Amino acid sequence: QIPKDPTQRWLRELAALSQQLQQVHPNVLAKILKQRTLYQNEEIVVIDKPYGLPVHGGPGIKNCIADVLPILAKMLENMKADPLHLCHRLDKETTGVMVLARSKEAAEKIRLLFKTRQVEKIYWAIVLGDPDPVEGIVEIPIVEKEVQSHQSHYKMTLAPNYRLCPEDGKVMKIRKNRNAESAVTRYRRLASASACSLLELQPITGVKHQIRVHLAYGLGCPILGDHKYSHWSKLAPQKLPELTLRRLKLEQSKARHLPLHLHAHRLCLPLGQPLDFVCKPPLFFQKTLRKLELDIPKD
Repeated sequence: QIPKDPTQRWLRELAALSQQLQQVHPNVLAKILKQRTLYQNEEIVVIDKPYGLPVHGGPGIKNCIADVLPILAKMLENMKADPLHLCHRLDKETTGVMVLARSKEAAEKIRLLFKTRQVEKIYWAIVLGDPDPVEGIVEIPIVEKEVQSHQSHYKMTLAPNYRLCPEDGKVMKIRKNRNAESAVTRYRRLASASACSLLELQPITGVKHQIRVHLAYGLGCPILGDHKYSHWSKLAPQKLPELTLRRLKLEQSKARHLPLHLHAHRLCLPLGQPLDFVCKPPLFFQKTLRKLELDIPKD
């Protein structure tokens, strides 16, 4: 039963996004990834990672990229029967450019490039609000913490090195959290409308959930559809501004269906000559941009 109302139809599509790829047979999933191949040579295969597909398996996960790499390898032309290798990871909800290696040696070489920060990564995100200033660098260490609430859960959070002294308002250095990892994200606003902004992001470091945490807790601009990092102490759907709800034709009670709008837009890999891969955002992301009247900049 397909709803006639376009908003209802859109909602149905969004709600299905996460489930879709978990229902299919691994062979079908490998075929989907093959169709989403952006580039291949004798060392690497570059794919456009779809939404809702985890890179690694875990409890409750039926399908993940790691599991179908041997099948995908056989489907690609001029491929020896070796499985492909993962070089880096993207969150389950993140879409876009992802590099796989054809051999163990190539994988190690590329992992080292990521580790030594020689790979340039550019993401796009739709966020709530407007960052102030409109471009800059967030450099705040990140640590994983347990959140004590009616449902205890773990979250990444900021572990700043400075805070204001409550007595006199002066800046004081605080003792460094031993477990915190240094995290640096460059950001730049590309467009703003409907109480939202489209940002271009360049993570200089690669800490888990770094972009999401820096935007939500560092800039106060959580990513649209990021229900995990829109509040600190509770697990609840994101609260959206009135104007945003109006433009999306959504009621607040349906906001929980909004997917995370974070896309790995571009990746530059210095393998011999620099290889530059660009991947346009998925359909749901493009639709949201249109509904919010956020204009994609022309490259």
